Amino acid sequence: MATKKNVVNEMTRSGYERLTEELTNLRTIGRQEVAKKLEEARAFGDLSENAEYAAAKEEQAKLEDRISDLEITLSKVTVIDEDKLDTNKVGVGLRITLADMDHNGKEYTYDLVGSEELSGAAFSAGGIQRISQKSPVGQAITGHAIGDEVLVKIPRGTRKLKIVAINK
Repeated sequence: MATKKNVVNEMTRSGYERLTEELTNLRTIGRQEVAKKLEEARAFGDLSENAEYAAAKEEQAKLEDRISDLEITLSKVTVIDEDKLDTNKVGVGLRITLADMDHNGKEYTYDLVGSEELSGAAFSAGGIQRISQKSPVGQAITGHAIGDEVLVKIPRGTRKLKIVAINK
């Protein structure tokens, strides 16, 4: 029987704090709001034909699923110590500038983050786009140094990228 390899899910401190805050809000405010909606819907009478009650129950299920997902994610994540990051090689928590060698060396700058950190508004921070360590680009560049050229398989083909800068 094959055993599953333990994968370390890394996350920046800011990403961890953002998800922890979301979890706290869902456990408190989110649950209170759904409870209020359920109570109001019950007041309409027969629950078997009560669309408001059915909608509130569905919202409650989605809320509890998100809470469960966040609890699991946060319990399995390793928060990186950003003060100890090594800027000699690409890794989570670092800002990476890449030159697209297939497009006249046009440069792009990204913050490389843990995949669990990417959600909605967290997709970009301070005008810098975030990419997941598990994205095709993230996987291809992780562990490489400044000056390294990497081939990245993307949905539209293959791109040749050169690592121009690695910063905290």
